[in-house]
Amino acid sequence: KLAKNPDEDFNKILKEAEKESKISQENLVTILSNKIQAQGKRLSRYFGSIRDEDADIISRLETQEKDAITRAIEIISNRINQYGVSEPNIQQIGSRRIVVELPGVAKEEEAKKLLQGSALLEFRLVKEADFTVPVMQRIDEILAGTSADSTKKDTTSNKELSKEEFAAKHPFFAVAMINQQSQYADAFVKESDITKLNSYLNRAEVENAIPDNVEFLYSAKPEVVQDGENIFRLYLVNKTSELTGGVIVDAQANIDPSTTQAIVNMQMNSEGAREWARITGANIKKRCAIVLDGAIYSAPVIQVKIPNGSSQISGMADMNEAKLLEIVLKAGALPAPLELIEERTVGPSLGQDSVSAGLNSFFWGFLLVAIFMMIYYKISGAVADMALFFTVLFIMGILAGFHATLTLPGIAGIILTIGMAVDANIIIYERIREELATGKTVKAAIEGGFSNSFSAIFDSNITTFFTGIILYQFGSGPIQGFALTLMIGIIATLFSALVITRLVFDLMAAKGNKINIG
Repeated sequence: KLAKNPDEDFNKILKEAEKESKISQENLVTILSNKIQAQGKRLSRYFGSIRDEDADIISRLETQEKDAITRAIEIISNRINQYGVSEPNIQQIGSRRIVVELPGVAKEEEAKKLLQGSALLEFRLVKEADFTVPVMQRIDEILAGTSADSTKKDTTSNKELSKEEFAAKHPFFAVAMINQQSQYADAFVKESDITKLNSYLNRAEVENAIPDNVEFLYSAKPEVVQDGENIFRLYLVNKTSELTGGVIVDAQANIDPSTTQAIVNMQMNSEGAREWARITGANIKKRCAIVLDGAIYSAPVIQVKIPNGSSQISGMADMNEAKLLEIVLKAGALPAPLELIEERTVGPSLGQDSVSAGLNSFFWGFLLVAIFMMIYYKISGAVADMALFFTVLFIMGILAGFHATLTLPGIAGIILTIGMAVDANIIIYERIREELATGKTVKAAIEGGFSNSFSAIFDSNITTFFTGIILYQFGSGPIQGFALTLMIGIIATLFSALVITRLVFDLMAAKGNKINIG
């Protein structure tokens, strides 16, 4: 799209460069520029102005390529975060590849659709029947090799012809059928005939017959199902969009109460609202197609001027599809389409070694800490171990409540929490031991120990909690997973050490049990 007036030579070179870039370490700009220069051509023939040097053009193109990758990673991250995947890992590999790791995703096809859709939203005017029909008739004449005048009625109502004879005489209308009773010239195409029709439309003589300012687009979903086969609607629309999705600031999936169909309501910014009011006001009683990634979702008739910048997309199969569309519209359009070149699914068997290693680390860490506390602090150590057990239980409960996926960084955060959890108990026990050394009663020592150690425990944990917030805010994927479990662990630690341990000690003191601090 950056090239100006690309010819056949350029398109051929571009295809070769794209093919070579998939197996080369060099970026596409370098490969493309080398091939153009190898043919004795200057880059200014296709990019920039005639006064620009090749080096300047290459520098600008490389900057644009890097910006496109950076923007694509940002948009993919936004889409995944809104989709609700926990701990995604997104990173750039080489100059043009992006690796996306999505743990715990059950609907793989839905996730791929979310990643690959460029979300290029456009509003285009649909051409009227008095413009569309002559274009279709001319295409039909070219395909049939005739130049006889025909009308919409003639081309679609030759009852005396057999199906084969009609297909030979009117090859276009044989696959693109027009509804005689409709005021619109939209054609209906069987799914099995789409490939054939596309081959017709791609012929050079047919392309010359179609005006440069219009193009044919299909509906995103089948209009009807006839004899078990999907039938799509074919529109003739302006090539130039009246408005794009760049003006969309909000999108909301909902159910249309009048039709019970899934819809997406959109709201535009102030600039888009002004332009939308102008477009709708100037085209009342005309149809405006809502085009997403080259497919038309709906083409409603503009009844009145719309001044508030609102619009609506219909045609989704269900609320799940509407939700996906809401996500991609909110995240924005990708600067370039993404091509899925490799897909891997890591199942439980392949990840079992990592999971087992993580769980073993957790088990041995918990066991060693528990044994140390019981040896050093005796009965009080057993109380600390009980509080530690509840800390881990709270962490697991919170993660399960939010349907979080426990990954290796998350397990690492829990293991760190185990060590930090007993720190609070150690501070409390040492303070109680100091209070007992001054001759205070057990109950008074417990009261003094907890109250005097609170500030130190709270300060150390709150600073770590703030560190976790920073990691979660500015980190990505695994870093966020580690930070999240760490923050949950800190909250659980404070509750266990200051509430559960205190409750147990108070009960022991009330019953007159001997409290051994070690």
